[in-house]
Amino acid sequence: MFADENVIRVKHEILEEVAKLAFAGELEEKKGDLPYKLHKGPKPQYRCCIYREREITRERIELAIGRTLSGNSEKNIIQVIRSACEDCPISSYTVTENCQNCMGKACVNACRFGAVEPGRDRSHIDAQKCKECGRCAEACPYNAIAHLVRPCKNSCPVGAISYDEDGISVIDESKCIRCGKCIHSCPFGAIGSKTFIVPVIEALKSDKKVYAIVAPASEGMFGPDRGFASWEKAMKEIGFDGFYEVGVGADMTAYAEAKEWLEAVKEGKNKVTSCCPAFVNFIKRHFSDLEGLISNTVSPMCATSRMIKRDHPGAVVVFIGPCIAKKSEIVDENIEGNADYVLTYSEIRAIMRAKGVRLEPCDNPYTQQASVYGKRFGNAGGVTAAVLESMKEMGCEETPLVYKADGILECKKALLLMRAGKLPENFIEGMVCEGGCVGGPSAYSKEVSAKRYRDDMISKADDRKIAENLDNYSAADIDMEKA
Repeated sequence: MFADENVIRVKHEILEEVAKLAFAGELEEKKGDLPYKLHKGPKPQYRCCIYREREITRERIELAIGRTLSGNSEKNIIQVIRSACEDCPISSYTVTENCQNCMGKACVNACRFGAVEPGRDRSHIDAQKCKECGRCAEACPYNAIAHLVRPCKNSCPVGAISYDEDGISVIDESKCIRCGKCIHSCPFGAIGSKTFIVPVIEALKSDKKVYAIVAPASEGMFGPDRGFASWEKAMKEIGFDGFYEVGVGADMTAYAEAKEWLEAVKEGKNKVTSCCPAFVNFIKRHFSDLEGLISNTVSPMCATSRMIKRDHPGAVVVFIGPCIAKKSEIVDENIEGNADYVLTYSEIRAIMRAKGVRLEPCDNPYTQQASVYGKRFGNAGGVTAAVLESMKEMGCEETPLVYKADGILECKKALLLMRAGKLPENFIEGMVCEGGCVGGPSAYSKEVSAKRYRDDMISKADDRKIAENLDNYSAADIDMEKA
């Protein structure tokens, strides 16, 4: 999540420059000058040559604009920057100094593809011939052949990353769950996601009403005195017409899911939550036989967006948070009334820097639009707590058994047990990121670091009930179903 600072700095610098040109209406005209502005030369800063640095920057600019890069699936919001990926070692099996150049040549004999060759001092593996079967490493009596798994492939929890004939990483769109774990694992910054920076800026420049909605995980993420009041001030300075915390939508989602759970309890059926888009993608792509168990309730992002569009027809809604998969929710699922665009923290901060706006401390940063339960939706277990509270407020005496899956491994374990009919619980709350949304791939700070600030802010919230809060927004008439 916190990759090399140089990689992050370069990414942010490009996003900011793209945002500045978009605000000035000069993006298409001047984007070709950016690689030369950012890499003046003649000596390179990070790569083998200045020409490679400029080519990588060109691809990053296209990604920032939201375009599909060469060799990538147009359907996937996560993309591989080929010119950057070329810097990664091609072969994942390498012969180390432990090689004794023995007479038996077990490694050579074990290889079926002629990739292992004897050398003067040690054996050599031809990366062009190697198929990564691992037989040479198993055969070596000195354990002299090491398996170097690329960080991107190692980080992918669903085996969606492989390599092409040139050794460039390839993301299998049909397996990828858009969790974003690979993005910050690559030390070359060769994987990124398409951004909506340009269309958001165009919307802000238009006559349309544009609203910013900020994820519950944002509270405490940026320090003790930068709460939602700070966010609201900054967003309005950028040009947004209004601001909402998505915890309001979380209250709506919790109440709607509580009704689903009540019905499922009566009928003895299983259910899984629908709030985490990466979890939904995981089920659809890897547990498709369980897809019918996914809650039909829309996510808090969509619920908040529908509320705004009810009150302000024609409004443009922009979600801001730490989640990459939220981008896929609006692109892949195409749910009516959902947010129009999604920005990560790095992307909204690039827009802020382009306008000279900062997330400043406020005298009273503890504003409240959601219940405490809605505010906690971004934590692992938060959805369950909110749904159970909603059931309690409805007068339900049943206490459903819920498996709170925190992280992709727990999600997989729970789904396997449910598929086999061996899960004691009837409900699964699935959060692909460990800790919940607060541990998202684009989080600004580590969840442990932000916890104290977050807890302090939420402790100042009043004890309004979920149903009571929904009355404040006349939420009863908002359609909470996906279809």
